[in-house]
Amino acid sequence: MVKVLDWLDERLSIKPFFEHLLFRKMPKGINWWWTFGSATLFLLIMQLTTGMFLAIYYSASPDHAWDSIRFIESEVTFGTLIRGIHHWGSSGMVILVLAHMLRVFFMGAYKYPRETTWIVGVVLLTLVLGFGFTGYLLPWDEKAYWATVVGTNMAEQAPLIGNFVLKVLRGGADLGAVTLTRFYAFHVLFLPAIALPLVSVHLFMVVKQGISGPAKKK
Repeated sequence: MVKVLDWLDERLSIKPFFEHLLFRKMPKGINWWWTFGSATLFLLIMQLTTGMFLAIYYSASPDHAWDSIRFIESEVTFGTLIRGIHHWGSSGMVILVLAHMLRVFFMGAYKYPRETTWIVGVVLLTLVLGFGFTGYLLPWDEKAYWATVVGTNMAEQAPLIGNFVLKVLRGGADLGAVTLTRFYAFHVLFLPAIALPLVSVHLFMVVKQGISGPAKKK
């Protein structure tokens, strides 16, 4: 492994990048409250990994969605573990992102020069909620169905764009095969295509600007 890294470094000069990324000086006084961002990134990687394995067996159709979930849990090796990690990981993502943003807000880490980092973080919070909402319907059980009915009805109440949003989400007047297909497409294609570049930008800004330390007492 060392020889491979040395070979790459001779051609790409990757060591300075990793040294700057992994061996940066940390402000004095930081503690476990500053680990929520890293924990969220780790959980995101877990969600992407388990989601790819689940997508191999999942069928996005009303006739087969529930059966494909049951097949994953009963027939696929480690299927129950993988689905469990993905299922509970979605809740963990929401909790960690909220905890991370609350820490940033209450400690004033969103102020100059980190305003853009904060804005990107707010957008990422919205995307995380979108992941949770679109993924909730995919098992296509009674609970998910009626929860999505309520959620899409709430979206319809938005001023001016409510009806448009409802049609985009449902693909029709009622929930059906088109709705499930759209939610699956949003969950595995559209949202990741938006989220991953924003995560990269967010990390770049954190590395570039450094971590904000505890507020100094006057």
